[in-house]
Amino acid sequence: MKNFNDKKVYLVTDYRLPFEELMEKVEKALKSGVKLIQYRDKNVDTKIMCDRALRLLNLCKKYDATFLVNDRVDVALAVDAHGVHLGQDDMDCAIARKLLGKNKIIGVSTKTLEESKKALADGADYLGCGAIYSTSTKDTSVISIEALKEIKENIPLFIYGIGGINTLNITNEFKEVLDGVAVITAILNSNDIEKEVRKFNEILE
Repeated sequence: MKNFNDKKVYLVTDYRLPFEELMEKVEKALKSGVKLIQYRDKNVDTKIMCDRALRLLNLCKKYDATFLVNDRVDVALAVDAHGVHLGQDDMDCAIARKLLGKNKIIGVSTKTLEESKKALADGADYLGCGAIYSTSTKDTSVISIEALKEIKENIPLFIYGIGGINTLNITNEFKEVLDGVAVITAILNSNDIEKEVRKFNEILE
């Protein structure tokens, strides 16, 4: 089983930001200790996405961080990323595992125990469960704390909470069932990224 204990704060990129600005913000987050980056981009063609993924991958390597591509197994293969994150409407995890091999990381978005069991059986390394709160970056329904507890009790994978999370709304109840948090806006929109990352790490200790 792959170890995510040093990757409790997981930064997902925001494709609404100009890319050069995004690169600057990602580097600040990496300098502040973030060790897991997911590149998510819905608005560009494959060539541009590969170019951007390669730049982000090289930046992550500079800080000994892990780099994943959202959805696009082809792009992850093209740039030799560390892995992918898959949603329920993306390529099946079992197929992605065959294509990527056993050493690459695969994360899967889930919100039910049934989805989580399938992800585990198909070779997922971690789960992204949510949305914890409603969010402006993705249109998805909110998961209940009861559903999270059920997943936590039955699935032996690292569980990230995703969706609308910031340093003010991670309750003790959520901390009990989440191993880490995946964040977009709370870090990328912060005026002090270093301070925000430090707060997240303190909360998740």
